[in-house]
Amino acid sequence: MTSNPLNPSNGDDTPKDPLTEMLQNLMGGKGMENFDPAELAKAAGLPNDPNLLAQMFSQVQAMMSAPSEGPVNWQLAHDNARRVAASGSDPSVTSQQSREVDEALRLAELWLDPVTDLPATGLIGRAWSRAEWVEATLGTWKRLTEPVANSIANALSSAMTEQMPEEMKSMMGGASSMLQNMGGAIFGMQLGQAIGALSADVVSSTDIGVPLADLEMALLPSNVAAFGEGLSLPENDIRLFLAVREAAHARLFVQVPWLRGHLLGAIEAYARGIHIDTSRIEELARDLDPSNPEGIQEALSQGVFMPQRTPAQEQALEKLETALALVEGWVDELTAAATEKVLPSAGALRETVRRRRATGGPAEHAFASLVGLELRPRRLRDAATLWATLKEERGIEGRDAIWHHPDLLPTAEDLDDPKGFSGRRKLAEASDSEVDDALQKLLSGGFDSAPEPEEGTGDGGRDGAADTAKDDGGRPDEGKDDEGGQEGRPKG
Repeated sequence: MTSNPLNPSNGDDTPKDPLTEMLQNLMGGKGMENFDPAELAKAAGLPNDPNLLAQMFSQVQAMMSAPSEGPVNWQLAHDNARRVAASGSDPSVTSQQSREVDEALRLAELWLDPVTDLPATGLIGRAWSRAEWVEATLGTWKRLTEPVANSIANALSSAMTEQMPEEMKSMMGGASSMLQNMGGAIFGMQLGQAIGALSADVVSSTDIGVPLADLEMALLPSNVAAFGEGLSLPENDIRLFLAVREAAHARLFVQVPWLRGHLLGAIEAYARGIHIDTSRIEELARDLDPSNPEGIQEALSQGVFMPQRTPAQEQALEKLETALALVEGWVDELTAAATEKVLPSAGALRETVRRRRATGGPAEHAFASLVGLELRPRRLRDAATLWATLKEERGIEGRDAIWHHPDLLPTAEDLDDPKGFSGRRKLAEASDSEVDDALQKLLSGGFDSAPEPEEGTGDGGRDGAADTAKDDGGRPDEGKDDEGGQEGRPKG
């Protein structure tokens, strides 16, 4: 009996579907008999809604069969982020909430004016829902995660291809594009899940210390309310304190135009250096047990794709962490100065925000595990101490002048010893001044003329030439002066 190449026999005259065999090999040979889509969705953090899951898987199937513009399916990431953001309570912003946020941000700008030399932004304050935050920030998330996302998507498709038996590779033929789309779809769904979960944690457009939405100043009222739960503090105080932090971030990023590119560039440089551990992916594909969704979730949450950092990665990470700490430390110091006399709860709120930023929430940890990147300012307190010291030594104008150029920014060494920063900077400035003076002298020809010889020395001056002549018989060379030029014979 001739077997159908599209339905090969397994030896007992039972046709075997190539996709089933591929999934069996990908899932440890256990096949799909114990596969529960609801359990897999639970492991991936997706909503346990049969209708929603059916719609989602139908969309994934269509996207996997359609050509993709790149290794990652960003449309799927967007749709899943919106879906996760809406899975909880995400009501539309009311007119009252918009008015409260606008008033809080306007007042925050007034409170900041006396404590910083940077002028106000003139931006209009916005009140966002979680879905609106996703829409406003997804473009920046794509920019930040694309290098590692592409690597992971390519590695996933390669691992699935490698795990496929040789006879199936020839049968699949032109289905390689489907495997590539599958890898992009898997990562797109995971990234969308992480971003959607973050939308439930952030209280503003700059809450993670990075300007995800350019030239925007916004608060998320529902998340601000969740932030204040259990603090036993007036809701208006909490909103005002967070508004001052948001306005300080916005003022810094708007009035220091190079800073946004500097921060995003540091993140991109770090992400570009990430190399995916394909052996870990192959191991996961080989040992995957669909009847144990908790194991799948644990493997993904532990960042199974991320290798050990290289020395170059460690340097890039240190630069990024220092930059994040400097931004957060400056905002922390300004917010404290702007609110200490007008908000009785300012001290307690400052400490709450510090701890929250230093530890990060569950969604932030999930995002870090997925893309191998943490955005927590580990040295926030050190940076705040540095900015406070600079204010004491140089005043508000001198402190804020540090932001005039990236070369002026403090380093990790300065965070180790904040009080020694000014001394080290004076030494560096003095050294630069000496180099500038020497360069100016060189350009003006100051090094071309020989220095005047001291009297009585035999180093080529007139007296030295006379001494030499006496040694030769007491008569100077005829026809030459002491510089070697032609002047004729001396008289007498």
